[in-house]
Amino acid sequence: MPGLIPESTPVKAFINATKKWVLPGFDGICVYEVSRFFFRSFQEDGITEKAGSISYSFFMAIFPGMIFMFTLIPYFPIDNFEIQLFRMLHEFLPEKAYEKAIVVLSDILNRPRGGLMSVGFLFTLYFATNGISSMINAFNKMNFTKETRSFISLRIISLWLFFVLTIMIVIAIGLIVGSHFLVNFLEKQVFLNHSVAIVSVRITEFLILIALCFFSISFLYYYAPKRKGRYRFISAGGTFATIALILSSQLFNFYINNFSKYNVLYGSIGTLIIFMIWLNFNAMILLIGYELNASIQSAKSHKCKELQ
Repeated sequence: MPGLIPESTPVKAFINATKKWVLPGFDGICVYEVSRFFFRSFQEDGITEKAGSISYSFFMAIFPGMIFMFTLIPYFPIDNFEIQLFRMLHEFLPEKAYEKAIVVLSDILNRPRGGLMSVGFLFTLYFATNGISSMINAFNKMNFTKETRSFISLRIISLWLFFVLTIMIVIAIGLIVGSHFLVNFLEKQVFLNHSVAIVSVRITEFLILIALCFFSISFLYYYAPKRKGRYRFISAGGTFATIALILSSQLFNFYINNFSKYNVLYGSIGTLIIFMIWLNFNAMILLIGYELNASIQSAKSHKCKELQ
């Protein structure tokens, strides 16, 4: 309501400041204008409901996916592939969920079951494409775009996106293994001492994981919606989602390890609840990142109409 907030108040001063702030990736649109469209769309798009649908599908896909991946490990021409995959899971998964997952995956590695490969593959394809299809539909609604592609076409696109993302994960693991070999070689040649070598490996792993996260999100934002090329491949939403995913995973892990009582209240099933909540947070972050891109585009279109 005009006049109720004095010009000198911190809130009014902050609002006026946001009308002048233009962040990188905002296409010259101030933070205030983007925020107007963002919060309005956030309320109308039902992001929490969409995140629940996406996280459920990926929750159902991730366990058969792990079984399938670990059954294929002998066929990957990468030394210590399973060790690096375990480390990658450890970086992202909450500690309690990782401890349970490692028991199941170790059992698969130590006692291979041939039938699991085909069954796990089929379940993974079905639920993973379900999750990606839900994400595509959510992206289209944020763009105010009606999905006209057939059910089969949408499944094929989801399948293609899933395989590309899987290949990106394998490449990231290969790069991590390659960086280990390079650092070990430099250490043996007395170019690096042992402590520097360990720090170098950790920094390299972290940078590769950030790159994997960023390019995976950017790939989804760019190719999943029906209207492709509406946003740049490297976008403000992709940058936000990458940073938010990494920070939320670390903060959620810290909270679960230090303050949560899920295991006390629910016993072993508490791990599944923790994992489901973590997936839901990440799905919500992905949608918020795309909503940010859509809000920038809407604010930009609105500004162009005003100038005409």
